[in-house]
Amino acid sequence: MSDQFGDQFGTTPALGTADVQMARQSFLTSVFGWMFVGLAITAGVAAYVAASSNMLDWVNDHPWAWLGLFAVQIGLVVAISAGINKISGSVAVFLFALYAAVTGFVFSIIIEAYTTVSIVSSFATAGGMFAGMAVYGYVTKRDLSSLGSILFMGLIGVIIGSVVNIFWANSVLYWFVTFAGVLVFCGLTAYDMQKIKQMGESGISGEAAQKASILGALALYLDFINLFLFMLRIFGSAR
Repeated sequence: MSDQFGDQFGTTPALGTADVQMARQSFLTSVFGWMFVGLAITAGVAAYVAASSNMLDWVNDHPWAWLGLFAVQIGLVVAISAGINKISGSVAVFLFALYAAVTGFVFSIIIEAYTTVSIVSSFATAGGMFAGMAVYGYVTKRDLSSLGSILFMGLIGVIIGSVVNIFWANSVLYWFVTFAGVLVFCGLTAYDMQKIKQMGESGISGEAAQKASILGALALYLDFINLFLFMLRIFGSAR
């Protein structure tokens, strides 16, 4: 998440201290509420699909479907992030829920591939790291906006490294990308949290606030999900 909040939703008149605190609390409650809804949808879909079919065999039989699901995920993120001003609040909610459901479908493969213990331990570790960095982003007085471009370049590097290693299969690059990914998404969690806090203090309201909260929820959802995936690469044990 970048400075897109201010750019996309504009600014509002300055609020008094009490009003700022109330607006911030309300906005943060909405953001985390939507984020947890998204995680619940993902977990529910993943558990249901994993229990009703053998996803590992299905993916092996339909390799292009895996790429298709990945393309759908990217498309939904772009649609929400880039088109937030052109869609209604209800459409933003629907797209976010759809993205969480598609991610759950993908995660059903993870449920089959890894042991339950390793999934739980990775989830707990990612949750602790996410919470710690979110708190830091909320309470720190340091302006983290300068880290935006650095974190974005780091994210691009992680993506490129991951794609290259699909074909190269180099263990050194694998672990370098894994730990770099952890650092990038820890940083993004703090960065996004500070931006969301600032947006909550701006006094945005109405449908604009609803769409901004969906955008914030998506950013934090992505931070947490990716932290979990990288933790699973570190602690995960195959069945």
